[in-house]
Amino acid sequence: MKENTIIGFIGTGVMGKSMAHHLLKAGYELYVYTRTKEKAEELLNQGAKWADTPKELAQHANVIITMIGYPKDVEDIYLGEQGLIVNGKPGTYMIDMTTSTPSLAERIASEAKKKGMAALDAPVSGGDIGARDAKLAIMVGGEEEDFKAVQPILEVMGNNVVYQGKAGSGQHTKMCNQITIASTMIGVTEAIVYAKKAGLDPDRVLQSISTGAASSWSLTNLVPRMVKEDFEPGFYIKHFIKDMTIALEEADKMGMDTPGLALSKSLYVQLAEAGEENSGTQALYKYYK
Repeated sequence: MKENTIIGFIGTGVMGKSMAHHLLKAGYELYVYTRTKEKAEELLNQGAKWADTPKELAQHANVIITMIGYPKDVEDIYLGEQGLIVNGKPGTYMIDMTTSTPSLAERIASEAKKKGMAALDAPVSGGDIGARDAKLAIMVGGEEEDFKAVQPILEVMGNNVVYQGKAGSGQHTKMCNQITIASTMIGVTEAIVYAKKAGLDPDRVLQSISTGAASSWSLTNLVPRMVKEDFEPGFYIKHFIKDMTIALEEADKMGMDTPGLALSKSLYVQLAEAGEENSGTQALYKYYK
């Protein structure tokens, strides 16, 4: 697919910039758009081309990837008058890698199909580290034949690319991921605070428990940042709150009670209200301090 593929990439933030970099490195022609052009300068210096608007980007690209902030942003970018579906070309593949709502993913797929386009929801997990190392987990919803067409592109950015089912399935899978992380973050944070209060060396404790039954991505990658009091975002608290809110709403629609998820959200909301919304999720450590 590479020879005739022109990729448009929208959203070059903490994760998007690394993801777009891998596509450039793999030899794809790449157009980029982001609201703050300065955030794309590094990619432009590496050979990416700039688009002044999503509309302009849609007129160049035949594969479009979005990695943006909130469901409202996704709705505007895809379904707005200046958006991708109105202004894109028939035959275009559109891949939303933002964590958004399953219902919006279904709506985008339906509207895209009417215009002769294909839309996939493909949210990711792995944070800034996974994006940097091209080791993201990518969860994909949409038509299977469309997934197979763009699978080589997704595999440039991730090492665990799994087709989950019809439109919206990628977003539902991401909710499973975020529900797991929500309670895990409470557990790993309480463990490291306990270790410190018990007078233990947190690094040695981590050495012991990170390979046993307690092992997790959060324990291995985020607890070392807590110990160093490094709260720079690999994944913003404000975005995690957005994800947990979506998960709570979806669970409620299913008649499901999720007390662990609700507790985690309440702690992160308190942190956001204290001014930590732009910190990384490992800043949950500050709640206990």
